[in-house]
Amino acid sequence: MNTKSTMKKQPQPLSYTTAYAELQQIVSEIQEETINLDDLTAKIARATELISFCRDRLRMTEEEVAKLTDVGYLK
Repeated sequence: MNTKSTMKKQPQPLSYTTAYAELQQIVSEIQEETINLDDLTAKIARATELISFCRDRLRMTEEEVAKLTDVGYLK
């Protein structure tokens, strides 16, 4: 018996822009009800990964901006 999951792990997006675009596509598919029930769970899981990725990127960017502000580059 194969114990590996049948779902393929999606690769992490390369950028915030690509992650956000993919997330928008998933939301659009859900809103338009074009996703069949069998794929919905996988899409929701992927959307959760993308949201986490985007939040992390935003948090990192905020930290970098704060560093620049602290050293006087930005005011």
